[in-house]
Amino acid sequence: MKRLLGIFLPGIIFISCASIYPVKNYYLVIDAEPVLAGTVEAEFDRFVSSKQNKIKIDIVFYPRINAAALEFRHEFIKYRIFLDETDRQAIINSANTFINDFVNQSLIKNYRKTRAFYGKINGKLEWETFKIAKTHVSYPLIEIGYRFIGTRPYFSTLMHPARETNEYNDNIDYNTMDSRQINMYFTRTQAALITKLLNQEYLLELIDLHY
Repeated sequence: MKRLLGIFLPGIIFISCASIYPVKNYYLVIDAEPVLAGTVEAEFDRFVSSKQNKIKIDIVFYPRINAAALEFRHEFIKYRIFLDETDRQAIINSANTFINDFVNQSLIKNYRKTRAFYGKINGKLEWETFKIAKTHVSYPLIEIGYRFIGTRPYFSTLMHPARETNEYNDNIDYNTMDSRQINMYFTRTQAALITKLLNQEYLLELIDLHY
């Protein structure tokens, strides 16, 4: 199938009195419908508990914006975290480094020092509290690192709260809210699977197979 490459759709900077939202590198690579790239399981911190929940994350590729979304339901809320190609490569590089550090036994047990050990990115977050509710949008900072839970190390992401934008709502009087903080933890095997499911070449080949 012939791909439509290099058609760039510039991002928009959203400005409020408190925040400047990053320009995301979204552009059309193929004019095709979204496709499921795969599913990975992760541990999530509960909002009102020190324990974790196991949740399945669908990774869906959106070729019209060259973005992969991590889609999941957590504490009755549906989330989609959109990652452009630069974000995805940052996570892949971080996961590979974590795996090497794990194998070389060079990980340390200080979460304050390791929660952003591999860097930071900005994702685009969409969430809905109910099936028929409006879609909320924010651009949270996501720290990439690792954490020990007990004696076991996990590759981790920490998504910080972020003020909602009015991207999907033109009503200037709309009462905005902050997105919630979300911690996700992946085993070494799950981290390795992420490096495959977020890989650009894998995603493009997947589209070729479907279309």
